[in-house]
Amino acid sequence: MGEAKQLLLPEQKHIRSSAERLSGLRYIHTHLDGEPLSKEDLTDLALLRFDCILAVEVDSQGLAQRVHIANLVPGGDTEQPWRLWDPLPVSAFPTRDFSETIRNLEKEFARSGPVPLGKPSEPGPERVLLVGVATGILSEAEESLHELEALAESSGVIVVDSVLQRRPSVHPQFVVGLGKIKELVIQALQTGAGMIIFDRNLTAAQVRSVSDLTDLKILDRTQLILHIFAQRARTRDGKIQVELAQLRYRLPRLMHRTTGLSRLAGGIGGLGPGETKLEIDRRRARERIHRLEKEVERLRKERSVQRALRTRNRLPLVCIVGYTNAGKSTLLNSLTRSRVYTAHRMFATLDLSTRRLHLPGYGEILVTDTVGFIRDLPPDLIAAFRATLEELQEAPLLLHVIDGSSRSCEKQIAAVDSLLGELGLHHIPRLNVFNKSDIADPLELANLCRRYDGLPVCALDPSALKPLIQRVTSSLLAGSERLQGGRGAHLDWKAVPL
Repeated sequence: MGEAKQLLLPEQKHIRSSAERLSGLRYIHTHLDGEPLSKEDLTDLALLRFDCILAVEVDSQGLAQRVHIANLVPGGDTEQPWRLWDPLPVSAFPTRDFSETIRNLEKEFARSGPVPLGKPSEPGPERVLLVGVATGILSEAEESLHELEALAESSGVIVVDSVLQRRPSVHPQFVVGLGKIKELVIQALQTGAGMIIFDRNLTAAQVRSVSDLTDLKILDRTQLILHIFAQRARTRDGKIQVELAQLRYRLPRLMHRTTGLSRLAGGIGGLGPGETKLEIDRRRARERIHRLEKEVERLRKERSVQRALRTRNRLPLVCIVGYTNAGKSTLLNSLTRSRVYTAHRMFATLDLSTRRLHLPGYGEILVTDTVGFIRDLPPDLIAAFRATLEELQEAPLLLHVIDGSSRSCEKQIAAVDSLLGELGLHHIPRLNVFNKSDIADPLELANLCRRYDGLPVCALDPSALKPLIQRVTSSLLAGSERLQGGRGAHLDWKAVPL
């Protein structure tokens, strides 16, 4: 089954699958160099739930010498889920009482809890491990992993730990090193984690390799963001766009591990295997994508009609953009005295919200809150939401809301600028609004406002927004020629879509 330095375990199909019991198998092998149980041995013990693992030292004559034994232990409060026995001579091995020892061990597991399986034993929020790879500047990788933790917590899971490995390059098969993957398996067993989330996009081959080796659910950054969007979408428009983005991302990654679900071609002349389950799934995904693209195109036409109606009524639209969790919806509520849902978490709201606002000395305008941006926003998601974000094309002014208290403030500004450029919105006048002035460092906030010609505000305090309203009014008045005399026009609100 193996060589002097390596042993590849065959797949075990007929073992106990109950989390309350051990597998019923005992793993016995030889060590030719007199070494104790290795880390790989203990990983196999924990992952496959062997009754025990036993390594027999063999001398140069092929004679058995000492025996090294380890078994799993009940309870999750220990630093490692196994117990190492003291080495024993072969002649001293307790052969008669060993079966009784294993039965007593299973009784202890029955009293204290399930055998570790790398998955939570009780229903509730899923427990996950976060994994990042630093191939460049370490601080940037740490910031990205911290942001991934905020995303994961926003999705409703429990983050038990995060791991960052420095490497010259990403491993083409396992993303991180093989040794680190084995450490993650042990860590998952100790903490009850059933999922690993990587802080980068993975190929289908990488997902399959890591999943086969760890027997855990594997997600990447894009899948996590798409999952959050699917949770938050409330309107039909949002649900269609999120589903389209998910299908576009999953289509090239569809795979099945066996051909057991293939079928034979029917009728005369059917000489071989017909359409496989994988081909059926891909065909259905393409058909669904085609239907959703038609729906998105219909939404685009409807929104263009609404924009034309607003143009006829000479009603300017000011759009609030910015990084996720910067306080865009809170600012909308404070400006317009509305009650749009807000929460201190990433992507709390996805659907567009439009409200009326009266500007002294100018008149009525519409203020729209848009979906939040983030670094490395999935291209499929940008493409799917392009129909919605086309609302920004007609806006005479963008309010760029920035979290002034964030240590990554300038990187977030750069990420939003980049995404606006991809959407072709870089030409629209922009007013930088540095939010959360109540918790930001005053000196740093003042420097940021000078550098980016911004305005400090606290969106939670409507009474402190007077300078912002004045800046918005002056900006719209300065662009009144482009708005074709929108100031002071009579508005028929029954005809204006909100």
